[in-house]
Amino acid sequence: MQRKAIFDTVRQMIGRGFSQSEVDTLNRAIDAAENCDQDSVPCVPSSRIPLRVSPVGIALIKRFEGCARLRPDGLIEAYPDPATGSEPWTIGWGATGPDIRKGTMWTQEECDARLERDLVRYADDVARAINGAPTSQAQFDALVSFHYNTGAIARATLTRKHVAGDHAGATAEFLRWNKASGRVLKGLTRRRQAEAQLYASTQ
Repeated sequence: MQRKAIFDTVRQMIGRGFSQSEVDTLNRAIDAAENCDQDSVPCVPSSRIPLRVSPVGIALIKRFEGCARLRPDGLIEAYPDPATGSEPWTIGWGATGPDIRKGTMWTQEECDARLERDLVRYADDVARAINGAPTSQAQFDALVSFHYNTGAIARATLTRKHVAGDHAGATAEFLRWNKASGRVLKGLTRRRQAEAQLYASTQ
């Protein structure tokens, strides 16, 4: 695709040069069109970027978060961070926050409701971070799972590579996020591998 010819044509149509943000937007659109032509990545126009996690993404998150510490009385108890042995305390499907501390107990229904609310918030974070970049549902699900676990979608090189259309580079970036407190954790390695596999899939 002749990128310069496209830029020249649009420049003549609008009668002026481009701002940097306009250049970036046009480059992303051209990259997306090239990807669609090559049938390499499912093409999702920026106006149709997924806004919510699909059942596939939710299943992946639940698979790795688990809903641990079920008590004999049916309640679910908060547990300490595996890397620190203390804070942040976690409960249910990986929920953390100032309302969760040692001794916190929820019902299964409370755990499920919290996950549903949290996934809306994390999906909104991802949508803002990718800033209109063409994104398949599988990619979106993988990015939300990554963000749900790390909270790093706004600063990760992974995100910048995705926005730039470097999907192979973004896939490789997942595997860099497998440490906690400087130590490689097998559970995080398995999760990053699963997220990378989902991100690179054609779902």
